[in-house]
Amino acid sequence: MTRRLSSSTRSHTEDSIFLRPDEEPVWLDEPTKSAKRVDGPPKKEDRQDGHGEEVFLYKVYTLVVEFHYWVALFVVSQVTGYWMFFVAEGNGPFVSIYRALQVIDFFLGFVLPCHPILGLDSTTLMRDVVNTTRQTWIIYVTGVVGVAICVFMVIHMVRRWRHGAGPRWSESASGDVGDRRQSVSRQPSFTLSEWTDAQEDLMDLDAVPQTPVFEMGSDNKPEGDAVTLTVTPVGLQERRGSNVSLTLDMCTPGCTEPYGYGAQLSPRDQSAQEYLRQGTHVLTPAMLHTRAMDDQSLQAEFYETPMNFVDPKEYNYPGLVRKNRYKTILPNTHSRVILKSQDEDDFLATYINGNYLKGYGGEERAYIATQGPTVNTVGDFWRMVWQENTPIIVMITNLEEKNEKCAEYWPEDTATHEGIEITVVTVTQEDDYSLRVFTLKCGDEERSLKQYWYTSWPDQKTPDKAPPLLELVQEVERAREEAPPTSGPIIVHCSAGIGRTGCFIATSILCKQLRREGVVDILGTTCQLRLDRGGMIQTCEQYQFVHHVLSLYEKQLSHASEE
Repeated sequence: MTRRLSSSTRSHTEDSIFLRPDEEPVWLDEPTKSAKRVDGPPKKEDRQDGHGEEVFLYKVYTLVVEFHYWVALFVVSQVTGYWMFFVAEGNGPFVSIYRALQVIDFFLGFVLPCHPILGLDSTTLMRDVVNTTRQTWIIYVTGVVGVAICVFMVIHMVRRWRHGAGPRWSESASGDVGDRRQSVSRQPSFTLSEWTDAQEDLMDLDAVPQTPVFEMGSDNKPEGDAVTLTVTPVGLQERRGSNVSLTLDMCTPGCTEPYGYGAQLSPRDQSAQEYLRQGTHVLTPAMLHTRAMDDQSLQAEFYETPMNFVDPKEYNYPGLVRKNRYKTILPNTHSRVILKSQDEDDFLATYINGNYLKGYGGEERAYIATQGPTVNTVGDFWRMVWQENTPIIVMITNLEEKNEKCAEYWPEDTATHEGIEITVVTVTQEDDYSLRVFTLKCGDEERSLKQYWYTSWPDQKTPDKAPPLLELVQEVERAREEAPPTSGPIIVHCSAGIGRTGCFIATSILCKQLRREGVVDILGTTCQLRLDRGGMIQTCEQYQFVHHVLSLYEKQLSHASEE
C-alpha cells in the first residue's frame, strides 16, 4: 500500500524524506489519532446510508438501458428470420422487409394496446404464414432464437441486479479515495556489471512526475528506519507549448531572493544554502566501490540534498517565456551568464538560460551549463559561444525524444547568426558520439570550435554502458588541454541543462579528483554544482550512475597502475 506522508513530519532539512526520531508519521489520507478516538470507527449503517439511494437509482438506470439493448437484439433477430422466410417464398428483398416488419407489428399488438402500425392486413399476413407448409423450418429457428434471447435477457438482468450493478457502483465510489493515493515505483537495484556489459532498459520516469511518496508494506520495520522508505524522483517541469502540466515540487529549497548581492534569505533558504556549502562525503576507493552498491544510502543522500531551484517569480519579465525551454528551469541569479549588449538596461537582450560552474579545485567558470537552444535562442547561444571564447561544446541529447529536446543550432555547411559566421569544417562519426569541427568568424577574428554530440543517453535516465561516457570525458579533457590557453569555459547542454549536463560535468570533475587525490567527493561536487545551477544531477538514478562510473574509473586506474 502506498501512503503519502504529511509535510509536517519532515525533518529540519527541507528536502529530507525521513521522520524525526521523536515523531510518528501523519498520513494525508487518514484522520488523526484524536479524531479516531473521538469519532470511533465508522458504522456499517453510516457507510451505507450515504450511497444507498444512489446505488439503487444506478441499478435501475443500468437495467433500463440494458433492457433496451436486449429488445433491440430480439427485434433484429426476428426481422432477419422472417425476411429470410419471405425471400425463400419468392418475394423481393424490399417486399420481404416490409412483410417481416408487418409480422413484428402483429406481435406488438399482443404487448402494446395500440392499432397495427403497418396496416390492418398484418393479421391476414400472419394467418398465411401459419398455414404455409413450405420453409417452415426458418420460422421454427426464428422462434427458438427469439425465446433464447428472452431467457438470456432475464437471467442476465437478474444476475446484474444481485451481483453486478451494486458492487461495481460501490467500487467506483470507493475508488475515489484510492485514486488520490499516488503509486510509487522503486528505484532500480543494479550492479556494476549491468552498466558495463548488459543492455537492459532501466526505469522510465512517469510523464507526469510525482512528488516523493512512501511505500510501506505489511512487514514494516520501526518507524523512521530509512531502509523501509522508498521515494520516486521529481522529474522535469512544464514544457512550453505542452498540454501536459509537469511541475516541480516547489517545496524543494530554492532561492526566493537573489543571493550573493546582500539580499535577505529566508531561514528555509539559508538552511539549504548552508547544507550545499558544507555538504561533503569523501570516499576512498574501497568506500567508493561499497557505496556504489548501496542503493538505499545513495537514495537517502540524494533526497537529503537540496535541489536549490529558483523561484520563477524572480524572473518576472515580459517576454522572457520565449527564452526558456522549461518555464520553471531557470538560471540561479548569482552565477548566470550575462550576454553583452549595446543596451545594458534591456534585460531580454542580456539574458540566456545558462550558468557558470566551478571546476576541479574551485576553478572559476570552468563550465557553462545551459539549456538546449530553442528556435528563439539560437542567436543568443552563438553570442554566448563567441563572447565566452568557448573551445568545446558538449551536447548530450537528441534533437527529439518523443518531443523536441533541442533545436538544430548548427548549419550543414555555413550560416550566420548575430554577425558570427559558422562554417562546418569536418564531421567525424564515432561509436557513441559525433565530432564536428567549426570555424567561427566575426569581423577579422577567426576561431576553431569542437562540438561533441553524445546521443546514447536517454532523457531523465542513464546510459546503457558506462565506458562510452568515460571515453567522452577523457576525450573532452584532451581537447581542452590542446585548446589555446586563453580559451574560455566548456559549454555543456542537454535539454533542460541540469540532469545529463550535471552528470557529465560532475564525472569530469571527479575523474580529475580521483587521479590527483586518490579520493572522490561526489556529494560535495553535487552540492557545489547545485549552488551554481539548481537541480544539477536531476534524478536519484543519475546520482547512482555517477557513483558507478567513478567506481569503474577507479578500477581502470588501479588496473593500469598494476600493469
